[in-house]
Amino acid sequence: MSPDALRDASDATLVIAISRYEQRALAEAYRRHAGAVYGLARRLLGDPALAEEIVQEVFLRLWNTPEKFDPERGSLRSYLLAQCHGRSVDLLRAETARRQREERDAQRTAEAGYDVEHEVLDLTVAERVRGAMERLHANERRAIELAYLGGHTYREVAVILGEPEGTVKSRIRAGLKKMRVDLVEAGVGGAR
Repeated sequence: MSPDALRDASDATLVIAISRYEQRALAEAYRRHAGAVYGLARRLLGDPALAEEIVQEVFLRLWNTPEKFDPERGSLRSYLLAQCHGRSVDLLRAETARRQREERDAQRTAEAGYDVEHEVLDLTVAERVRGAMERLHANERRAIELAYLGGHTYREVAVILGEPEGTVKSRIRAGLKKMRVDLVEAGVGGAR
């Protein structure tokens, strides 16, 4: 078709020419309708660069599958605008899903980092407590281990150690006091 004939051709005739791979027919359809497609995409997406991509996709689809246009169902412009709307909505949904996925990943990373920090802190504190326990007298350490790590009552500790309950309580109290001073000096915990 000549350039003049293309300018005067109906949209349906242009689509037939496009189906025969006439690039000038696609260029004419683009000249006629790209502005409206771009305007809709820009209004829906709010981003000029994304709107341009949508226009490109819509006309590429027309080039690759011109048989999808049915002049019985409406004009070429309404067909292209419907394609633009559908593709823009898909892009918005994909962008929203991507943003939500990134936010979830960032949240997980932050939470995992928080857990790692706590784990490191817990390990440091445990190491200091172990050191403080090792510096106690053996009888104080054994009474504290049975009471606090073994879960025994003072009375049960006294029976296990074969010592009076008052003595066991005094050893536990004295040992805990020494540990507290030791841990405060090491920077773990604070004086109360």
